[in-house]
Amino acid sequence: MNNKCAAIQMASSPNIRSNLIAAERLIEEAVKAGAKLVALPENFALMGNHELDKIKVKEVDGAGPIQDFLASVAKKYALWVIGGTIPIAGTADNRVRATCLIYNDQGERVARYDKIHLFDVNVPGTNEVYRESDSIEAGNCSLVIDSPFGRLGIAVCYDLRFPELFRNMSQQGAEILIIPSAFTAETGAAHWELLLRARAVENLCYVIAPNQGGFHLNGRRTYGHSMIIDPWGVVLDCYKTGGGFVCADINRERLEKVRSTFPALEHRHLACE
Repeated sequence: MNNKCAAIQMASSPNIRSNLIAAERLIEEAVKAGAKLVALPENFALMGNHELDKIKVKEVDGAGPIQDFLASVAKKYALWVIGGTIPIAGTADNRVRATCLIYNDQGERVARYDKIHLFDVNVPGTNEVYRESDSIEAGNCSLVIDSPFGRLGIAVCYDLRFPELFRNMSQQGAEILIIPSAFTAETGAAHWELLLRARAVENLCYVIAPNQGGFHLNGRRTYGHSMIIDPWGVVLDCYKTGGGFVCADINRERLEKVRSTFPALEHRHLACE
């Protein structure tokens, strides 16, 4: 079976239509390279000029042009699509959920994950301030699902800094961690690869990490360096900046061999208080 997976990297704009065109072009290129699963980055369909722009284009769960796009490309190219994040209506009119939707190769939606940890941060050494909680409602449930490639665990961007979430997914049998992101240039340079490889090694999982990468019309600069990492922490492919993709085989035999010869997951104990 073909277990080749891809992570798409974009430098998304405030124009949804142009972003979807760019996303499909990159998806088609990844398919030509053999990918049967593609993961899009956080905010792939919209990097607005203002934090509240996403509220203006929010979609109800189950209907909307961005959701239609994801279902369409999954069916058209017969591949699994991890839909980055899109703004889905929440319980409050002035907030949305940062939602990652997963579609199978028939174009059917099979799962939904809402970003749990919101990026409310003053980035050290810069004048950048982010307050995602001004426009986003946090989710509260982890997600691990079966797929032809293995058990998928889904997290988004700032979630990466909370290892207990990934341990929870590991305990649910996760074998592949997929982390759509829009890491800033500064925090990415400091921590992106470090955190991704740590999550891979401590959970003995593959990691697929699509990131935004480049300069955006809203003045933001994201780090890029989308990558795929194996369970031993080896970076299998990395795309540094601009639009593109990385692609690698998810080798189930490799996963099982690492876990059997280095059974750290079986050695876990909680310390006494």
